[in-house]
Amino acid sequence: MNILFLLMALAIVFVLVFAGFYIWAVRKGQFDDLETPAHRILIDDDKKIKENGK
Repeated sequence: MNILFLLMALAIVFVLVFAGFYIWAVRKGQFDDLETPAHRILIDDDKKIKENGK
């Protein structure tokens, strides 16, 4: 029965830690723009070719 209390306490601690990391990431802007990084690879190739003059 004592192990149940220990496991419940550890689960609560893990939830609080991961919730803290999630809130930190949201405040730092990690989830602000999800579309641009996916399209950036397509845009970069064209810009490199134009800059090199090829």
